[in-house]
Amino acid sequence: MTLLTLELFYQLCGALLAVVAWRIARDASHPRRWGSAAFWSLLAVVFLFGRQLPPVVTGYIVLALVGLAALKQVERSRADGAPREVRLAEAVRLGNRIFVPALLIPLTAVMGTLILGRLRTGSFALVDPKQVTLVSLSLGALLALAWALRVSGAPLRAPVAEGGRLLQVLGWALILPQLLAALGGVFAQAGVGQVVAEIVGRALPAQQPFVAVVAYCAGMALFTMCLGNAFAAFAVITGGIGLPLIVVQHHGNPAIMAAIGMLSGYCGTLLTPMAANFNLVPALLLELPDRNAVIKAQAPIALAVLAANIVLMGACVYRF
Repeated sequence: MTLLTLELFYQLCGALLAVVAWRIARDASHPRRWGSAAFWSLLAVVFLFGRQLPPVVTGYIVLALVGLAALKQVERSRADGAPREVRLAEAVRLGNRIFVPALLIPLTAVMGTLILGRLRTGSFALVDPKQVTLVSLSLGALLALAWALRVSGAPLRAPVAEGGRLLQVLGWALILPQLLAALGGVFAQAGVGQVVAEIVGRALPAQQPFVAVVAYCAGMALFTMCLGNAFAAFAVITGGIGLPLIVVQHHGNPAIMAAIGMLSGYCGTLLTPMAANFNLVPALLLELPDRNAVIKAQAPIALAVLAANIVLMGACVYRF
């Protein structure tokens, strides 16, 4: 038996989404009132009852979410937040204390991962060891929220109002990473990795060890750019290029291959608008006129790191 489960935090997220949907439905000035309310309501249902819902029902809900987004029924409210002058004054008043909540989240995640999984008495455990990292991360978010409310003196309704406004700014892009990760799983089950291996085998001299390294690292970056998620690309490219060519054919070290390969995938994450949580969301939050400004700023570093990964893997994966 466990006291803190990941399901509990999913339900808290679902409750917040349900409140956001309710507030949108009551906002007569909202440009897409009912479509937006339906979108956030359906997403709330998935978070609240996802474990109880049959997979086919969840699938239809996902299709409905995609349909609402495709029909441009998901928009932000016309209601503005606090005026710019007020926000600047609060930033000056709070000073560096404004960064404490952001630091509390990773600190709690690390400490909780090391400690919470060990707290148990007989058959009773505080946290399931298999979920301890995600539970610790969720606890960190709650602690950060409590600290922010205490330091800022904001009322309890502020997180709901401002959180709802932020969710509406993000819009459908909020669920894009999850959808793309699921797509990667579908690709892996469909045998796309085998197709990739056949294409690489015909197009490149993969019998050369370093060529296999280049194909693997570049493939991770390119496939991540297509899917927007390095974890989704990892299953496909590792199954299609990494394992059969680097490990089996050339006897490379699988641990080194996997570690550097994931980092190569992250280079692709920095180069694609499909990675909405990394590249589109900051542009939306900062209200940048160029939606691709973040990608343009990251591109030189991403390409340099990718080149370094190729050299590093070529130097290490066949020697250790």
